Parts: sequence; C-alpha cells; structure tokens
Amino acid sequence: MQISVVIPLYNEEDSLIELHEKIISNLENFLIDYEIIFIDDGSIDSSWSVIKNLCSSSKKTKGVQFLTNYGKSMALSEGFKLAKGKIVITMDADLQDDPKEIIPLYKMINENNYDIVSGWKKKRYDSLIFKNFPSKLFNFAARLSSGISLNDFNCGIKAYKSDVIKEIELTSGMHRYIPVLAKKSGFHKIAEKIVKHHPRVHGNTKYGPDRFIKGFLDLITLSFFSRFGKRPMHFFGLFGTLILVVGFFFSIYLGIDKLFINTTGRLITERPEFYISLASMIIGSQFFLAGFLGELILRNSKKVKNYRIKSRLNNE
Repeated sequence: MQISVVIPLYNEEDSLIELHEKIISNLENFLIDYEIIFIDDGSIDSSWSVIKNLCSSSKKTKGVQFLTNYGKSMALSEGFKLAKGKIVITMDADLQDDPKEIIPLYKMINENNYDIVSGWKKKRYDSLIFKNFPSKLFNFAARLSSGISLNDFNCGIKAYKSDVIKEIELTSGMHRYIPVLAKKSGFHKIAEKIVKHHPRVHGNTKYGPDRFIKGFLDLITLSFFSRFGKRPMHFFGLFGTLILVVGFFFSIYLGIDKLFINTTGRLITERPEFYISLASMIIGSQFFLAGFLGELILRNSKKVKNYRIKSRLNNE
C-alpha cells in the first residue's frame, strides 16, 4: 500500500460522492496502490448511508462511524490507526481541498524524504473577518512558540510518512499541531506546499470564531505538556520550592526580629511580613503537593480510548 487517504467528516452528505469520484479519477491514472478511509464523526445527516454505498462499490474504500461527535482529532487518530499506506494524506470532506494535490504531496515526501508536507492555502475563499485574519494571528503564535516555519498549521490537506502518524498520539483539539507533535517526537524534516483552495459548495462550515480561541488555549496546553508533561514536579515543584523559601526567610526574619531586636514592639500578627510569610508557605505547599500528585497520577494512569466506534466497513 503506497497511499492512504484519510478523510474525517461531519455532516457532509452532499460532498462525499463527488469527492470520492475526484480522488479515484486522480489516483487511477497512476500505478499506485491506495485506499480511501472515511471517518464519520457522528454525523446526523445521511453521510453514513452515502459512505456505505461508496464502500460497497469499491473495496479500496473503507468507512468508520463514531457513536457520536468526538471531534476532528479523534477522527484522525482512528484513521491513522487504520492507514496501511507508506504515505498518509489527510484532507477535509467539504471539497475545499483539491484531490489533485494528492500526487504532488506524495511525490514530495517520496522523492525528498520529508517526514511531513503541510498544505498552505495561500489564496483562501473564506471569510476575512472570521477566518482569514484570526488564522494569520493563530499561525503567527504557533510559529513563534514551536519554531516551525509553517504558514498554515491548520490546513486540512497534509502528507505524512507512516512512521510519523504511528508515533504521535492525538488528544482532543491537537490535530492543529501535528507538525509540532511530530517535531517533539524527533521528526524534523517538515516542508510546506502551496495548495489550491476552493470555495465551499455544499453545506456550512462546522467551525465558528471560537475555534481560534480554543486553538490558542490548546497551544498553551501543548507548550506546557511538551516541557513538563512527563515530569510535572519540575514545574510545580520548582515554583512551590521558590515560594516556600520566600515564606521561610520571612518567618526567620520575623522570629529573629521579635526575639533579639524589637522585643517590646508590636505583635508579629500585626506586621504585614507575617501575612506574606503565611501566604507564601501555604501557596508553596499547594504547588509542591500539586506536582507530587501529578507525578503519582502520571505513573499510575492507564490509557483510555476517548471515542467509541459504532460501525466499520471494509476493515476489521
């Protein structure tokens, strides 16, 4: 298997047949063994019925139906597990990604030995206020924090070596940061290709302006976990220790001052240093305890599957 095309979708019944035909017409011109994997993320329209018909007409087409809507990250995660191709192409199901980009992306990885080639929708047919401008801000922040010089982190069409997608683990909302996760796992050969973007023909977008707020929050989460995810005590313990030391020195100062210097002065509880010392020691202890509990939870946690599958077609 040379190419696996993974397509997550939610309520895209009007686009699936046309998308499927375009993918096949583009790939059948090349002597390439391929598969198409549709991941229905709990659609409430007739998307699954359409996928059933497509799978019955072609054994190269596979389908998975989630019990309910779990999000794009979970859909991609399941698609990556099923993919058998040496190179995996992801694309959206709304016909805005062009299937003609599949072969050029495949060739870029195959010929240049890239780990990831990310699409860049340089010319977009989206709302300037609700998508284009927020997307530029989001991509700027992602470049700054990750050190990866991509112009479009959230582009749906990307190509990956199989080793990359089998290594990384996606959690909710992290599909935007697959290149960042890949880099953290040791895959540094990341390139970008300008891809053609089409205006939406059927249905409405499933994402609102709030997705960029969620994206920024996920970016902060990713930045924290990439540095301290395996050793939370390094973060919480460090801050807790520093704050405890501040409180300890204030308490020593108050004790020495009261016993040897200002023996007839006002009570310790009437001095602001007492409350600084008390608050610092309480907060420092809480930080330290949070780090300790984080270590215990991490060492004893079991991986839990974050989604449930309702049906499968043409795959075990």
